[in-house]
Amino acid sequence: MKDQLQKIKEQALSQIEACREIKEIDDLRVKVLGKKGELTAILKQMGKLSAEERPVIGQLANEVREKLESSISEKLASLKAKAVEMKLAAETVDVTMPGTKHEQGRRHPLNTVLEEMKDIFRGMGYTVVDGPEVEETKYVFDMLNTDEGHPARDPQDTFYITDKILLRTQTSSVQIRTMLKEKPPIAIISPGRVYRSDAVDGTHSPIFHQCEGLVIDKKITFGDLKGTLEMWAKRLYGDNVKLRFRPHHFPYTEPSAEVDLQCFKCGGKGCSLCKGEGWIEMLGSGMVHPQVLINCGIDPEEYTGFAFGIGLERITMMRYAIDDMRLLYENDSRFLSQF
Repeated sequence: MKDQLQKIKEQALSQIEACREIKEIDDLRVKVLGKKGELTAILKQMGKLSAEERPVIGQLANEVREKLESSISEKLASLKAKAVEMKLAAETVDVTMPGTKHEQGRRHPLNTVLEEMKDIFRGMGYTVVDGPEVEETKYVFDMLNTDEGHPARDPQDTFYITDKILLRTQTSSVQIRTMLKEKPPIAIISPGRVYRSDAVDGTHSPIFHQCEGLVIDKKITFGDLKGTLEMWAKRLYGDNVKLRFRPHHFPYTEPSAEVDLQCFKCGGKGCSLCKGEGWIEMLGSGMVHPQVLINCGIDPEEYTGFAFGIGLERITMMRYAIDDMRLLYENDSRFLSQF
């Protein structure tokens, strides 16, 4: 048994010296000194020894254990110190080297203009209101005085999900929901995505953005509408901006007007962007139709109001002199990095 202890000691010391990883030294400790280890197995045989041999072998076994535990601890400390040293060497930072350049993102021009518009209208006392993009026909058409035969309800112009559910063609549905929920006075804008079955060209897209506005109060006139839109345009484009109001028909406003801004590309002379007109159609507007007020439980004898719908893409194009709407959707960083 004495020879066995000596052999275990020599082999273990040799293996300890050969360890290069912390896991190796931990595994070796379990193999030699663990409950089922080699040294423990020897000590379990002490009962077979004579009374004279037991203290001698016991003392030798303790010396072997102490020697191995000491050697393992020293080796483990050495390996841990080496690991820390290697980690520090690998993570050393040379503070004199130039830093890694990180590309900085920027806001999309559509969002930039939208935030400007929100600030403008908030400054005039408006509240920003949101609503669902998947909407019921009663909010998009029926309550807006747009009957079943109106061209806007044609499946060739509108994305229907069912007969009564569609992707909203305008954010006017948010105005209806607001009038049903709140009592006048009301002053809101409702920006968001809308969907129409339009062919893609320089000024049209099947998915685009609107920012509609609604004011309901006592003694509201068309003059209030005109003054509001002129104030908005001057804040956005400067005092030299030119607006043109043209009579038009919308089923939810009466009287109604289209509002044009002078073409930024040709200065009103006529070009391909404005199709030779010198003006670009920017938004529709008008006084809220009395029937729409009645549909929402508002007395048209006591309250009047106006509404408008601004195409965000066209406004952005004029804001930055962009002559093709498709550039806003192509996500070309060379284009977007200019803004």
